[in-house]
Amino acid sequence: MNIDLSRVKGLIFDYGGTLDSGGDHWSEIIWHAYQKAGIAVSKAEFREAYVFAERELARQRHILPAHDFHDMMLIKMKIELEHLASQGLFAPASVEEKSAETAHICYEAARASVQSAIPVLDALSTRYPMVLVSNFYGNIKTVLEDFCIRRYFGAIIESAVLGIRKPDPRIFEHGVKALGLLPEETLVIGDSYRKDIVPAESIGCQAIWLKGKGWTEEEDAQIHPNTIKRLNEVLEIMV
Repeated sequence: MNIDLSRVKGLIFDYGGTLDSGGDHWSEIIWHAYQKAGIAVSKAEFREAYVFAERELARQRHILPAHDFHDMMLIKMKIELEHLASQGLFAPASVEEKSAETAHICYEAARASVQSAIPVLDALSTRYPMVLVSNFYGNIKTVLEDFCIRRYFGAIIESAVLGIRKPDPRIFEHGVKALGLLPEETLVIGDSYRKDIVPAESIGCQAIWLKGKGWTEEEDAQIHPNTIKRLNEVLEIMV
């Protein structure tokens, strides 16, 4: 590890992929849900539907601030499966049923991951102020409250609210400012090399990369000295 703990006075956490999936890109969690639900499409077809849904969610406001994680996943699953149905790859009559099934699987996976992260957040919050910096849909506070982890973060910096998305490093500047610290006094913990680690380090923050299965082979092949495979490894470093 190449971290100067003597300089760290505050932490910035990512949410999606870090606290709710243990480092794996969310496409992998959803793909697993597809398989568990018996949705017979290829991974390439699924990934195209995944990208379509993300673009649709960026184009039009489907997810509202009051939507919790289950609500959000149900909306996303319907968009994906309706798209697959429009391509002749999925039965339209099954969209409602399979959307509900996959949303439930994804919600339970996220809930379990967040529960496993709580001891880490508990331990770190007694030593450091923490903020959350996340690319999300405008409902992150509802999601955090539903999963009972809102209390850990003094501020929430959310892309849909701020109007700046990772990998733009300015979103991390807002996180540092919310902590009231200098970048070099701030440690960022995130799951994406391109969206978390690179922009955080570009403004002078230190960073720990929670590396799971990424979206691209290029990211999977990337190496970094401050890499962990499980979130609780942070405690071995920080506490």
